[in-house]
Amino acid sequence: MNQSDKLQMRFMKFQEESGLIGNSPAILQIFQTIEQVAPSDISVLIVGESGTGKELVARAIHQNSKRAEKPLIIVNCGAIPEGLIESELFGHEKGAFTGAIGTRKGFFETAHGGTVFLDEIGEMPLSAQVKLLRVLEGHEFTRVGGSTPQKTDVRIIAATNRSLDKEVQEGNFRQDLYFRLRAVTIEIPPLRARREDIPLLAQTFATRFAKANHINFAGFDETAFSALANYNWPGNVRELKNLIESIIVLEKGAKITGDVIRRHLDPFQQQQTRNLPIPLNKPTEQVEREFIYRALIDLKSEIFQLRELILTRLFPPKRLRSWENDYQIVHPNDEVETIDPVSGEEIHVLPSLPDMEKNLIEETLNHFNGNKRKAAASLQISERTLYRKIKEYNLKY
Repeated sequence: MNQSDKLQMRFMKFQEESGLIGNSPAILQIFQTIEQVAPSDISVLIVGESGTGKELVARAIHQNSKRAEKPLIIVNCGAIPEGLIESELFGHEKGAFTGAIGTRKGFFETAHGGTVFLDEIGEMPLSAQVKLLRVLEGHEFTRVGGSTPQKTDVRIIAATNRSLDKEVQEGNFRQDLYFRLRAVTIEIPPLRARREDIPLLAQTFATRFAKANHINFAGFDETAFSALANYNWPGNVRELKNLIESIIVLEKGAKITGDVIRRHLDPFQQQQTRNLPIPLNKPTEQVEREFIYRALIDLKSEIFQLRELILTRLFPPKRLRSWENDYQIVHPNDEVETIDPVSGEEIHVLPSLPDMEKNLIEETLNHFNGNKRKAAASLQISERTLYRKIKEYNLKY
């Protein structure tokens, strides 16, 4: 067996164990990098868009390391409120703050001897970044409310879908921490940059899902793969997996053709356009405001369509106006109309974006009875951002 055959066998085993699937040069390069860095304790920074498989790479590094028998602790830095992240990472002493009824170990103590994977590291507040740097440099930390340094033996792997270079320039991320984290950087390309992997990914997802759910699967034809290759995949591999599983459920027993793919892609494209734009070149704050703005417009349109349906049953249709001319509001309960002095036509005025944002956040929190985790998930923003908005708008939660 020659060297090329040995490499191919190792690559196939790696794909089976890690779930990172593909035959493209980019995936082969990631495989070789993982092989090189896994046995060491060097810090690794994984960079890639949402849905590209950053967690899979982190798991593969851990599973192929000397720490494989020890814990792998996965921490989503964007899902932990700013006021709690230090306690979650480093633990706290009894009485350190209200509700600290006992000493609690943090992730770095729990993962002793293993690996801590810090997903969305760009979301970590600066105060926690200082302590993380200390862990990297001195392998020790201090619990919240404590004074005695605690030793820890962990490997740190971090991931981000942001440009940390830009975050450093804007003062949102410590440069010294960035330099320590990026000792080795693994960049995962978006799916649209490795379209040759799409047939293998689709076939693998379909086969596994059909087998796990005891569903007959007749396979794909070539037109199906062509349709998949022509889509841009803003949600990357995660979106492809969700689409394939949806098709397998809804098209039981049928052979998957290009027409079937396109028919199922239409609602996916509409959902991506409305809820999942990935404007990587925009500031996070602006992206989040756009999410909230669009959600509120969708909500108002649904309310006015419902109102129109109810009124249709009570009054003649001629008395109704289209909801499309009615949804611009200034206050959640008051429509405001003004008159164009030139044309004499009614003009409906949009509220300011901050007003709409405040109202939507308040309504969402009310809907979930003040549960900030559920509200943040519904609004598609991080809990830390939600806490900041609550403070910004002086909301009583």
